[in-house]
Amino acid sequence: MSTQTSSAVRAFTSHAADAELDDLSGRLAATRLPEAETVHRAAPDPRRWDQGVPLTDIVDLVDYWRCGYDWRAFETRLDRLGQFHTTIDDLGIHFLHRRSARADATPLIMTHGWPGSIAEFVDVVDELSDPNDAAAPAFHIVVPSLPGFGYSDKPTTTGWGTEKTAAAWVQLMDRLGYRQFLAHGGDWGGNITTVLGGRYPAHVLGIHTTFAESPPGLTTDGLTAAERRWTEETRDFWRHRAAYAKQQSTRPQTIGYSLVDSPVGLLAWILDKFAEWTDTQDSPFETISRDRLLDNVTLYWLTRSGASSARIYYESHNSLDPELRVDVPSAITIYPRDIEKYPRPWAEQRYRQIVRWNSPDAGGHFPSLEVPDYFVKDLQEGLAAVLAAQR
Repeated sequence: MSTQTSSAVRAFTSHAADAELDDLSGRLAATRLPEAETVHRAAPDPRRWDQGVPLTDIVDLVDYWRCGYDWRAFETRLDRLGQFHTTIDDLGIHFLHRRSARADATPLIMTHGWPGSIAEFVDVVDELSDPNDAAAPAFHIVVPSLPGFGYSDKPTTTGWGTEKTAAAWVQLMDRLGYRQFLAHGGDWGGNITTVLGGRYPAHVLGIHTTFAESPPGLTTDGLTAAERRWTEETRDFWRHRAAYAKQQSTRPQTIGYSLVDSPVGLLAWILDKFAEWTDTQDSPFETISRDRLLDNVTLYWLTRSGASSARIYYESHNSLDPELRVDVPSAITIYPRDIEKYPRPWAEQRYRQIVRWNSPDAGGHFPSLEVPDYFVKDLQEGLAAVLAAQR
């Protein structure tokens, strides 16, 4: 492949074949379901989910997916936001790109995680790029699909972990004319954002993250009672609620067969995490629409990325360099129902210039979907503090 071809940025349009959508509908209609869970409780009650996704919830959602959900509307929305494709290190990378109309806008790359996708950010791109409040900062928004996710290519060799992905993001932004930029992310996107801030300070003006992993081995001595609870909740998560991560970090190919072959298997695997990781009492649909969750799941289904997306755990689980330090200005927001919460004294051991620390009263692992208005305001204020520290 020539350099000219590999470095080209091409417009991209998403359009699933009618046959693909018909096949999905047929598979949903022919679903074989297990018997109901044996922890019967009336809704609303979070204990209904003690054995995983309740049968009644799956039945209702599968029926809506087959008879009420409109994938074409999501395709139209992606096209309106602006989709593109380019090749970096022989791997095709898909991304959304929305340039702000504001002359003072700053480039911002936003990275999703698993089991999310670019669908996490479609509701916030417009307000971030061209805010209604003229006093709010504006951004040129770039939202890439991680390698193996969505419309990005699936790596055919090992090596595409978070470090290589961060390096690819620097190339992507430079290719778009953004030699210096801001970065935001949560989940794996937060990990990649941390690598960007730590490895590429000449390019990264600063970061905003909802995932601020501290170096290992720190003591709880001197922490407040609330901070100790955060560490206990994080430890409890990894001990008792992270079987999915163990599976995907050790045997992603094995679970991948089910995720690529069964739409209901894929739906349950992802819905379980949205239910457990959101700030809700019973169902993720208390804060996230069924359409948006199905946009996300259908994107996984149509791109057959159940296995390839799981491999990010095989490539990068527990791989964040314990010695990595982030010296660029950092804004950190820890939502109360997120799955990993590190107290500020611990975070300060890695993030050496925290210019804004925020702990909201509501929100979980998917704040751009759960509390989109708050998420936008928090991101604007956090990155405004980052930019102010640059002056």
